Amino acid sequence: MLKGLGGLGDMAKMMKAAKEMQEKMATLQDDMARMTVTGESGAGLVKATCTLKSELTALDIDPSIFNADDKEVVEDLILAAIKDAQGKAAEAAQAEMSKLTEGLGLPADMKLPF
Repeated sequence: MLKGLGGLGDMAKMMKAAKEMQEKMATLQDDMARMTVTGESGAGLVKATCTLKSELTALDIDPSIFNADDKEVVEDLILAAIKDAQGKAAEAAQAEMSKLTEGLGLPADMKLPF
């Protein structure tokens, strides 16, 4: 009955797959806003926690490093911990995206969202 319509059935499958991918992507974005990683510097003296969307959520500084003479060192340690956390967040986010693209049969190196 639908033989004359050619690839219309394939188009419907593609649209359904695109809708599923959009739903999974929205769920993943929500999950990434709740998932956290912690970066550190100074052998753990400064720890920064951020979401997989790189939003800084916590900063933990060991009180032993508070010395007025070491102000620049403390600032550097704080920045290093934040950068470490953001780097880990980017890696974890890419890993989560790769899981999604793999499950949909897309190339592993495909960057999402577009």
